[in-house]
Amino acid sequence: MSIWWQRDVRRADRREHAPATTFDQVAAQLTPRSYNEVDVTSAESSLQSVAVFAATDLIASLCSELPLDVFRGEGSERRRLPLPWWLEDPDGSGYGLEDWRYRVAMSWLLRGNVFGDILQRSPGGFLQQVDLFHPDCVSGWLEDGAVKWSVAGQEFTDTARFLHRRVNPVAGQVLGLSPIELHASTLGIQLASTRFGLQWFADGAHPNALLTNSEASLDDDQIRSIKQRFLAALRGTREPLVYGKGWEYKQIQLNPEESQFLETQGYSAAECARIFGPGLAEVLGYSSGGSMTYSNVVDRDLHLLKYALNRWLRRLERLLSAFLPRPQYVKINRSALLETNVMQRYQAYASALNNQWRTVNEVRALEDLAPVPWGDEPNTPPGAAPEAPEPDEAPADEPNEEPEDGPDDEE
Repeated sequence: MSIWWQRDVRRADRREHAPATTFDQVAAQLTPRSYNEVDVTSAESSLQSVAVFAATDLIASLCSELPLDVFRGEGSERRRLPLPWWLEDPDGSGYGLEDWRYRVAMSWLLRGNVFGDILQRSPGGFLQQVDLFHPDCVSGWLEDGAVKWSVAGQEFTDTARFLHRRVNPVAGQVLGLSPIELHASTLGIQLASTRFGLQWFADGAHPNALLTNSEASLDDDQIRSIKQRFLAALRGTREPLVYGKGWEYKQIQLNPEESQFLETQGYSAAECARIFGPGLAEVLGYSSGGSMTYSNVVDRDLHLLKYALNRWLRRLERLLSAFLPRPQYVKINRSALLETNVMQRYQAYASALNNQWRTVNEVRALEDLAPVPWGDEPNTPPGAAPEAPEPDEAPADEPNEEPEDGPDDEE
């Protein structure tokens, strides 16, 4: 099943040109005839790599599931606004904003571009409904200095209705660069080694075990009979195997832990994960040769946000802000990713209250607690001296004291 899909009931005439993909065609893409037939020309075939799927799904899931807010203004003038109704379901499909955000992120990650049909704009000109195209159905080129688009083999002439957002742009090119195509050689090694491993373990031209008897001499007929009885006991019955004195069973198939092949495969999986950002391989559990300490674990989410995820979140914020009238904008809540335990959270609250940049009611709101009548004023920092009352002003008509007579004054 494709990650992207098309829906536009008001423009059914365009859907009849969409290429129909059967299950057999998809299966043929995902199961080549030999291990060296690695196809990275379609987005779905690249998901055969577990590392690629894990990395892209992690980024796309965070982009779609992290909470977002709508704001106006900056700094002290910033005000949070309710989410407009059209942004709750950007393509009108009924699947919601989270589904739409996931498909946008996957399109960027696997193809470097997002394409869409602008179904509706507001009177003010901002977006209100955008139906996403499958990225593999869209092509773009420059012709006489103008950008031309083709969707499912049909030229898209109404460019005002065409949405395109790209990543990894290159001067002189219309389309952004796909991370998958940039690293096709690394990805191809990963997929080829996986398929080679399957054939090695399944179809290796060597025996996978030895069954020997150290106390009896067996002729050919006895050996064949014992082998058949032994295999019959192993195949599908799940019953205990009982044999007499002197028998020994030794497995001689390739040991995965001692295989240089599997070590190489693990390294290429880590490289595939790093295509989408530094630190993703470590977050996903791929060995990188370093030791994991407590400090590494504590900072792992921060590194994921800072070096791998933040660039995708900012791109998504800019795209979603195009659905709002200026100067409104969308902000994705990064703090939801950096979730802490109860003690760390309470320590952060105590610091905020003591430094007077949060009030008690603001902290209670973060914990889903009801406000208290006295909670809207900043706390007095612990150990701070109470404010001294302002001195009363002296009366204006109070006469000044005359200086005392000196020794030289006249009597």
